[in-house]
Amino acid sequence: MTAAPARDDLIQRRPEGLYCPPGGFFIDPWRPVARAVITHAHADHARWGHQHYLAHRDAEGLMRSRLGEDIAFQGLGYGESLQIGDVRVSLHPAGHVLGSAQVRVEHRGEVWVVSGDYFVSGAGDVNSTCAPFEPVRCEVFITESTFGLPIYRWAPQTEVLAEMRAWWAACAAEGRHALLMGYSLGKAQRLVAGLATPDAPGPVLVHSAVARLNDAYRAAGVALPAVETVSADTSFKSLRGALVIAPPAVQGSRWAKALGQHSDAFASGWMRLRGARRRRGVDRGFVFSDHADWPGLLAAIRDTGARRVIVTHGDEGALIRHLTEQGLQAEAFVTEYGDEAHGVEAAE
Repeated sequence: MTAAPARDDLIQRRPEGLYCPPGGFFIDPWRPVARAVITHAHADHARWGHQHYLAHRDAEGLMRSRLGEDIAFQGLGYGESLQIGDVRVSLHPAGHVLGSAQVRVEHRGEVWVVSGDYFVSGAGDVNSTCAPFEPVRCEVFITESTFGLPIYRWAPQTEVLAEMRAWWAACAAEGRHALLMGYSLGKAQRLVAGLATPDAPGPVLVHSAVARLNDAYRAAGVALPAVETVSADTSFKSLRGALVIAPPAVQGSRWAKALGQHSDAFASGWMRLRGARRRRGVDRGFVFSDHADWPGLLAAIRDTGARRVIVTHGDEGALIRHLTEQGLQAEAFVTEYGDEAHGVEAAE
C-alpha cells in the first residue's frame, strides 16, 4: 500500500521528490530544486538542474562527469555531519557504487535514514571499488526494494566472477572474443577489478563510456587495473581471447559487430529470473548485482532497529507484507527512481 506522509514526518514525498521540511532540502529529487542531497551518481538519483548538490566527496568526479563540471557541489566524508536548517545530516556507506551513501537525518532526537540504493556484502564478497554497506540505527528507514522478492538470492560475487572467467577462457580457446555487458557506473568497475588480473586468459578492453568512469574512480583513489579503451584503431583481428566490458546499449550495434567472432553475456541481478537471458538475447547471463538481494534487504532493515520502514522502487508489496508480518509498520513511497531493468546508457 502507498502511504500519505503525515504532516509532521521528518521526510515527506513532494512532487519534486523526498523532502525534509525542517532542513529545507530534498533527497535525490527528480525535479530541479534549490538544495539536493544526493545518495549516489546514477542518473535516476543524481539529476541535472539543482542549484546545490551535497553528496559524498568520492562521488564528485562521477557527478561532474555526468552532470557537468560547473555544478555547485559540496562533499562530505562518511560519518561527517552537517547542520542544515534545524537538522543534522550525515552520510554513511551504502556499498552500491563509488561514493554511494545512506543519508542520516536527525531532528530533536528522532533519526530517519534514507538508504538510496545499497548492496549488502555476503560471505566471499570482496569489493575494492567502494566502501561496504554499514547499517545505521534509526527510528524510520526508507529502503529500496529493487530485488524485493524471495527468489532474488545472490551467490558470492567471487563465485560469479569465477564463472565469468571460465566462460571467457572457453571463448578464448575457441578463437572468439567475449563481450560482457554491464552498467557503466558501478557494475563495470566491479567487473574490471575482478577480472583484469595477471592470470587472466586474455587482454581486457573497455568501452569509452566505461573508461571515462574508470578515470573518475581512479581520481578518487580506487586502484583499478589498467585496461585498454576500445577505439577506432583497435584491431580485434590481432587480439586473441579478449574480454570487452561495455554498457548494454552496445548489444547488436555496429560497435559490437566490429569485435568479429565473439560470444556475448549480460551481468545483472535480473539474470536470476528464468527466461531473462532469453529475452535479453545473449549467449550467457550472469547473476551479478550492485543491489541488495532479499536476504540483504531483510538483514539491512533488521540491523537498523527501525520499527517503521518505508519502501521505494521495486517489489514493494512483497517486502511490505513480509515486514508487516514481522510486526513492523511498513508502507510505500511512490518515487521516480529506476532500476537495472530500465537503465539507459549511451553506446558511444
